Amino acid sequence: MAAVLVIDDNDTIRDGVAAVVQRLGHKVYTAADGRRGVEQFAARHIDFTITDLKMEGLDGIGVLKEVLARDQQAVVMVITAYGTVETAVEAMKLGAFDFITKPFTPDVLRAKTEQALEVARLRRQQARLEQENRLLRDQVLGQSPEQEMVGRSPPMQQVLATIRKVAPSDSTVLISGASGTGKELVARALHSLSRRARGPFIPVNCAALAETLLESELFGHEKGAFTGAGRRKLGRFELADGGTIFLDEVSEIPPPLQVKLLRVLQEREFERVGGEQTISVDTRVIAATNQDLQARVAAGRFRQDLFYRLHIVPIQLPPLRERRQDIPLLVEHFLGKLARRTGKNITAVEPAALQMLQDYPWPGNVRELENVVEQAMVFAEGDTIRTGDLPSALCQRAAPEQAPGADPGLSVLPGSEGLPLPQILEQLERRLILQAYQKANRVKTETARLLGIKPSALYYKLEKYEID
Repeated sequence: MAAVLVIDDNDTIRDGVAAVVQRLGHKVYTAADGRRGVEQFAARHIDFTITDLKMEGLDGIGVLKEVLARDQQAVVMVITAYGTVETAVEAMKLGAFDFITKPFTPDVLRAKTEQALEVARLRRQQARLEQENRLLRDQVLGQSPEQEMVGRSPPMQQVLATIRKVAPSDSTVLISGASGTGKELVARALHSLSRRARGPFIPVNCAALAETLLESELFGHEKGAFTGAGRRKLGRFELADGGTIFLDEVSEIPPPLQVKLLRVLQEREFERVGGEQTISVDTRVIAATNQDLQARVAAGRFRQDLFYRLHIVPIQLPPLRERRQDIPLLVEHFLGKLARRTGKNITAVEPAALQMLQDYPWPGNVRELENVVEQAMVFAEGDTIRTGDLPSALCQRAAPEQAPGADPGLSVLPGSEGLPLPQILEQLERRLILQAYQKANRVKTETARLLGIKPSALYYKLEKYEID
């Protein structure tokens, strides 16, 4: 339901217009003169304003100017008599949406109202997109890759050098690396250092949507293109015009869409779903994958010509286990980054805990490290993270392997010697739950939040371990 303002000093016309608009299901506000109409507009959120042209005091042109001065996106329609059509045309030059001449039928008013409300919706959507793009640009431009991409190890220095060299060009980049290594961060760095930095950066997770939805998401669709397509939708490629589109998990794009993507890379043009008009875009493409694309090409699951189009400039991100010397720097970075979220000012990590972090294999890479640091910050007492604040699973996996012939007895917890691993894990889980339960002052919902589990799962574990 939209909000419509009707301004007319003729009671009959004002009430008649209001009645027609109300029957369309919209909320209607009325004013008997221009000045009160502008006051109504200033006091409320109005989607569409209908004003008479000839009124005593502030006339329709004055209303139009004052309304647009308050909101440049406002949609205003003027009602005029035949003798003042030229003035109404002048109103349109000043920014009016349209005008209708007296007398007019309810059908004409209904059609104009629906058109105006669609224009209002599109203007709001465009303004929102522009605001989101400004926020994203400010975030990216305010931070250099050196600030966000932490690492002094040789592999990371090579990645940073490649980013600086490649960013100024418009060449397509393919970023490869395991999950959690920071592929999107590299893409944002490439964008922020390019000549497109003031344009939009539009990310798309190609694995998150079904094939039919992905096509519409990438290329847009026309109204009526399929069931549920009630209006035209601009695709991510159009939204990225003048900027960069980031295709994450590009290996998951289904074969039919690979053909369309290949055409965009070659010709920089496409058609919306259900449309016939060819859309041309000036968009840089950056893709990322955690798969071996060449192996997928050999298996017939990815087009070879598309692979070569994407593989113009390859960037390979190393897993965290191959850059362990960066772990202390990353931990320090995350302590500062997560301070506000956790409400903790942690300034140090004890040497034993830091060594444990460096010994762990990190299958989840940098993303897993960030999660572990956040969890440790939540449980830490004081300003230092200690070994007891780290997740128990990490403590076990980070422990050095037994030498051949050594005593196989496990002693992760006092009294656990000789126990099988499942029982030791249960002991560790019970200890962690108790610690969180005490920290949360025995509030179960807060305990569940600290542990990162659902309250229902916590209730089960409290009963299982007889914790009251």
